Amino acid sequence: MWKVGELAGRTGVSVRGLHHYEEIGLLVPSGRTEAGHRLYADGDVLRLQQIASLRSLGFSLGEIRECLDIPGFTPVGVIELHIARLRERIELEQRLCDRLEAVAARLSAAEDPAGAVSAGEFVETVMEVTKMSERIEKYYTPEQREQLERRRQEVGEQRIREVEAEWPVLMQQVRTEMEAGTDPADERVQALARRWMGLVEEMTGGDEGIRRSVTNMWQQEDTLMGINTAHMREMMAYISRASEAANQHE
Repeated sequence: MWKVGELAGRTGVSVRGLHHYEEIGLLVPSGRTEAGHRLYADGDVLRLQQIASLRSLGFSLGEIRECLDIPGFTPVGVIELHIARLRERIELEQRLCDRLEAVAARLSAAEDPAGAVSAGEFVETVMEVTKMSERIEKYYTPEQREQLERRRQEVGEQRIREVEAEWPVLMQQVRTEMEAGTDPADERVQALARRWMGLVEEMTGGDEGIRRSVTNMWQQEDTLMGINTAHMREMMAYISRASEAANQHE
């Protein structure tokens, strides 16, 4: 059995850090001395090693707790999660590449390249993709990210591009009805709500946990993909009222 000071000295994890791990339920010592001092068993030390490994991969403490609570979680699981994280980064890099290629095409086709694309647009493109990577890690669990990747493969790139093109049109139609003061129970709004919810269902695979994560991200961020989230939240609330109205008439 290891006392907290001994474990901290041998592992390089501070006593304060070990206390914090206990407070959040990430690493609870197996025993206590008669005086109430913490005692860590071999199993606790192994768990601490896994925590350190996952931290080195960039996982948050909340994500680590979820991983370690999975029955049968092994060091192989750490490697698999690392692979999944690398694939996410590769995908984000590919998206950035696609966006920059689109900007390059506009520059090549423009008679006046100097005015075709602003420096601010370049900066915004790079920063937005970087922020999206951070946001994905913040709002989605490793399991949800893997599920979203599987869903992306199931839907296919062609359909994803179609949906990406459909969203701005749908959002503008919803905004128009909102600004016109159309009742959410009106059939025009009801039809828009069905399309909206259908796209969400299609992209999330109908997973309620992922839907909540998406909602949380839009609720807590200021901008996403160049969209003012305050405006999006207004539309989401409007669509929600339309869905509630539809349910009342069923």
